[in-house]
Amino acid sequence: MERRKALKWSLIGGGGGVGALVFGGGGTVAYLYNEAKVDTVGKVDFDSPLAVPPLAESEQDSSGARVFTLEAQSGETEFRSGAATRTWGLNGSYLGPTIRAKRGEEVAFAIGNGLDEETSIHWHGMHLPAVMDGGPHQAVSPGETWTPQWTVNQPAATLWYHPHPHGRTAEHVYRGLAGMFIVDDDESESLNLPGEYGVDDVPLIVQDRKFDDGNQFDDSGAFLSSQGVLGDHILVNGTIGPYFEVGTRLVRLRLLNGSNSRLYNFGFSDDRPFHLIATDGGLLPEAHETERIELSPGERAEIVVAFEPGETVELRSYPAEEGYVFGLGRFNGADDRFDVVQFRAAGSLTDETEIPASMGTAPDLEGADVAEERSFKLSGTSINGEKMAMDRIDFGVREGSVEVWEVSNNDGYLHNFHVHDVQYQVLSVDDETPPPHLRGWKDTVRLIPQRKYRLAMRFSDYTDPNLPYMYHCHLLTHEDQGMMGQFVVLGEGEEIGTVPRTSSAHDHS
Repeated sequence: MERRKALKWSLIGGGGGVGALVFGGGGTVAYLYNEAKVDTVGKVDFDSPLAVPPLAESEQDSSGARVFTLEAQSGETEFRSGAATRTWGLNGSYLGPTIRAKRGEEVAFAIGNGLDEETSIHWHGMHLPAVMDGGPHQAVSPGETWTPQWTVNQPAATLWYHPHPHGRTAEHVYRGLAGMFIVDDDESESLNLPGEYGVDDVPLIVQDRKFDDGNQFDDSGAFLSSQGVLGDHILVNGTIGPYFEVGTRLVRLRLLNGSNSRLYNFGFSDDRPFHLIATDGGLLPEAHETERIELSPGERAEIVVAFEPGETVELRSYPAEEGYVFGLGRFNGADDRFDVVQFRAAGSLTDETEIPASMGTAPDLEGADVAEERSFKLSGTSINGEKMAMDRIDFGVREGSVEVWEVSNNDGYLHNFHVHDVQYQVLSVDDETPPPHLRGWKDTVRLIPQRKYRLAMRFSDYTDPNLPYMYHCHLLTHEDQGMMGQFVVLGEGEEIGTVPRTSSAHDHS
């Protein structure tokens, strides 16, 4: 296995040699190159109504906290005709309910593990204490229950939750453990945006999957792919070939790239414009009109699209517009096209919502006093030449301080960069003003090869010298193979401590 992995990296890491192999050589590789493109446009039946995850139920405890119960469990799900697929889910056989809470609320969870191995639940995009983060240090053993609790303290945003066991995240997410977490606040609720969940405010958890001949998930990587598994079927909220019946002129779509490694370039089949209203960390100051939005794994976007009575249109994923080198984008999904979901507008549509001229608050860290600048270079499956070690804290940051991290993708293949606990401002891309889709608060950003991204972030509220937060590539195979590090937030006078031992701890070598 290690020899095969080394051979693959020697093939994809050789720059011009790869180009010669792909384009200059005949035979097997040239054939595989021609066959590698996946295109489902016009081939999807759209014969299943879109499943909309239910809103999670909660109970109020004696302290006033809202308590949600989630149980990780195994089961079977019928995605296609034939045998059912063995899957994992939370409170069901696949995916989990949508959690919805408001800024200022105290939330508590009872996370039960009904599986036969450790897992965890990480609250992706949430600002919260490290001990509640659900990263690899908060593993939940089979039969046990984890009970995190915190006060929601951030603007309205579309977040999500998923497992984060060290070295096993890709497998656990691929089997189906994930769900959406929507944060509301007074400001967002005062706007006349589409906001009725499942009607004109629709979650879209987009995932790609491969099936073997027995209808089971196939998580094997493709030949010459540096990204891990790339599926040839698209699931939206666990539905293959979904359609959604539209009853309003404006519809808000909460897009989540919940895939392990695939990049999506979303747009509509008729190239109609839509408005980007929010990114990872919440609403933009004003809407941005566009025809495409690219999302790498873990990224979210809220868009508002207008419909006309009686029309039918598809949301698609188009080929990537940039970011791959040496021709190997073909083997990593860059040329693929997918029909994702079909929208069917009723003959008469209500028209009661709007896109306000002013919405969220712009990031405000440009010009702030910077306590520290750091550099992160992603290449292969390491950051700055090092792989993740559970017992190594890479550095500490001071609570209340602002830091600027310069992040770059140095190997020419798809990577992105996610930081736990914070939302950051993209100050610049190669010393230029970032494009409109990167001007809001972000927690995950795609890294175009050989460009430098300067990210400003403030570390506030929560300190712990021993329990770290993570920073990592969110292509889950890369993360599992070691493209991750960890940091602690220190209070005044505190120094970096020692990470407590956990049963899931292991190093990469």
